[in-house]
Amino acid sequence: MDEKEKKQVPLRLSASLWKELVIWADDDFRSLNGQIEYLLNEAVKKRKKSTSKEDNSNNK
Repeated sequence: MDEKEKKQVPLRLSASLWKELVIWADDDFRSLNGQIEYLLNEAVKKRKKSTSKEDNSNNK
């Protein structure tokens, strides 16, 4: 998949989560969609870091 290609994903959120995300997105000067994409990217980066640290500690 091309890095710049965007995929559409139907997403259902509770009203309370949607409201919190809208407030957070506004605070960060992002659209709601941009905020969700940012948060998912950060979660993937964090997961990759923790996975590589676990791999390194297991190889010692």
